[in-house]
Amino acid sequence: MKIPTTLKHKPVIVAEDYENVDGRNAYDSDAKGLSLGLAQWNERGKLDISAKVWRHTGEKWSRQSEELPMHRVLDLAILVCRGISYFQEAYRFPRLYDPDKTAIDRIGLQGDAMSVSVCTENPMIDGDIKLFAQALSEDGEIIGERLRVLSRILKEMGY
Repeated sequence: MKIPTTLKHKPVIVAEDYENVDGRNAYDSDAKGLSLGLAQWNERGKLDISAKVWRHTGEKWSRQSEELPMHRVLDLAILVCRGISYFQEAYRFPRLYDPDKTAIDRIGLQGDAMSVSVCTENPMIDGDIKLFAQALSEDGEIIGERLRVLSRILKEMGY
């Protein structure tokens, strides 16, 4: 299915077959494509680029399609990597976290830092963190494949 080019987000680089590789939803996904392009929220004289997940209901393009600024996509990737790294050692804690030390990391960005921590404001955190760890483990192969590809591409780019 071709990603529309007549909407406010203007695709420049596309992956129009994303539904075939969408993790557990592969071949049965409403996420039909990914694109990098000119952001839909651009204002006169201001230019932003973004990444977009294009979702289709089977009848029309969905309002649930998501568009994110490129830096936020990368920030999410950083958060995912830091979270996965945390869970590689979380088994050491009976509750998968230390209630007295919920901070995981502070990652320096733009002269400040992004704080990463276990969300103890969640009243169901003890159960939810176990479910999250279980799902992360079950998706280990799918996620690991993508991390290896990302690592290879970053190395090719000199990072």
